[in-house]
Amino acid sequence: MSGVRDAFDDISRYSMAVILTAIVGFRRLSETEMNQRHCLCCCVFLLVVGTSGFAQTLNSMRDARASSALASPALHGFQTIEDTWSDAVNRHDQYGVELVLSPQFVDVSSDGNITTRNQQLALVVTGEDKVLRLERHVITVRLLDDIAVANGTYSLLRKNEPVHAEEKGVFTHVFERHVGRWICINAQRTIVPQGPVRRSRKRATDETSLHFPLFSRR
Repeated sequence: MSGVRDAFDDISRYSMAVILTAIVGFRRLSETEMNQRHCLCCCVFLLVVGTSGFAQTLNSMRDARASSALASPALHGFQTIEDTWSDAVNRHDQYGVELVLSPQFVDVSSDGNITTRNQQLALVVTGEDKVLRLERHVITVRLLDDIAVANGTYSLLRKNEPVHAEEKGVFTHVFERHVGRWICINAQRTIVPQGPVRRSRKRATDETSLHFPLFSRR
């Protein structure tokens, strides 16, 4: 009887050892699979993030190229308009200037003088504008449906005695689309100083200097 019990105890011990070994192996296998799954998830996440970032970069590059491609024809088109306008002013061509300006046109000169379209045409016809050469270069163009804003630089040479006066600065022109063509409704010029700016220094005198009661001279 004792031999049967001993055999039963050996079998129970062997069974428990097998079960424990299987549990340990299953745990190890589960940890390995979990690690593998974790690594796989991390790789997939990094791949998705990298792909999305690369796609965003491509989209931004495409948008930039598209905007530059759209801006180039706009710059070229409005530069042609500005050249036509400047050429008409240089030749004192009333009809050429009239085609570019809107009936509601308002011009603000660099010295703050405000003129309308009719006044501008009168200056061109009579030659009172004293323009010898006018050149404009468009830098940027912004399109807002039927409104366009052109910014750029200009060079204006006027008749003056004894020496002709040259004016350089920046301009802002607002256009509207009317019957399929662009006409200017507002213009403004601002002079940009040329060369270094000189500042006058004044010596402080007794009348303009600060006086402190405790340290003032008597």
